[in-house]
Amino acid sequence: MPEHRGPAFVDLQVNGFAGVDYNADVSIEQIVQSFAAMECTGVGLCLPTIITSTYEHFRDCARRLIATGHPIVAGIHMEGPYISPEDGFRGAHPRACVVAPSLDDFARRQDAADGHIRLVTVAAEVPGVLPVIESVVASGVRVALGHTNATTDQIADAVKAGATMSTHLGNGCPAVLPRHPNVIWDQLATDALHASFIVDGHHLPPAAVRAMVRAKGVERCMLVTDAMMAASAPPGVYRLGELEVIATPSGRVAAAGSLTLAGSALTMPRAVGLTYRWVSLDMGVVWAMASTLPAEYLGMAPRGESHVVWSDDASEVTHVAFRPDTIG
Repeated sequence: MPEHRGPAFVDLQVNGFAGVDYNADVSIEQIVQSFAAMECTGVGLCLPTIITSTYEHFRDCARRLIATGHPIVAGIHMEGPYISPEDGFRGAHPRACVVAPSLDDFARRQDAADGHIRLVTVAAEVPGVLPVIESVVASGVRVALGHTNATTDQIADAVKAGATMSTHLGNGCPAVLPRHPNVIWDQLATDALHASFIVDGHHLPPAAVRAMVRAKGVERCMLVTDAMMAASAPPGVYRLGELEVIATPSGRVAAAGSLTLAGSALTMPRAVGLTYRWVSLDMGVVWAMASTLPAEYLGMAPRGESHVVWSDDASEVTHVAFRPDTIG
């Protein structure tokens, strides 16, 4: 059965975990407990993710996360509110909270987060985004493209301004797109963009994962969970911010009464196992996509060491151990 030991996982996108929603009014103690549960899945660093919301809501969520003082927090991923307002491209983000990007708005949010925003996901086509990308990148924060309906030229302009990543490539867009050109092809073909992928069996089919990793090149590919509070929790009814979501026994998480995916119930060991199974790469290469590559993207070193054992076909995780004081 496959197993591997290496630098602990680094998750650039996690909305909640183990019954705790980072986009809700929860206690600091609950957040700390969820971080401990995440460490039990081999994650040493993460970017807790705050989705599209008002300034006040973002401020309160960010302050709670920062107040934990937990070493797993490498920073905050601000996914929105500078995204497409269009149905399909907006995904499960609340339309009422989508706003135009501005230097003042980002400065307020970064100040509220005490400088802890490390990654911002924006749409490349929204008016005013280019000077914001330039300013945010100049401040040392990474900018990713996501939930975007940009044209080829708009993506190129965003990259020229400093965008360096595609958030959950292949998702954050309608189920049906023009054959070509479309926002997936353009980002996939842009070598200046790293890409993150949600490999849970619901966001992307195996062939898409295989083709995208091969086209992008493994050195530019990173695995994320996009986990919400249903991860490491039983199936049932949950929330992502103000949105009610259903987590099924198969692990699919969608907005109640809708087919719109709303995060995932994925853990990083399962993402690594499925990628190993579907892409036919060496386990060490796949492991790097979930550990050293995202750490390098953030300009950090992984925290700790993890050991994972999978079932023979790598579809199930049978053992995970995490040590925070060991690297390599």
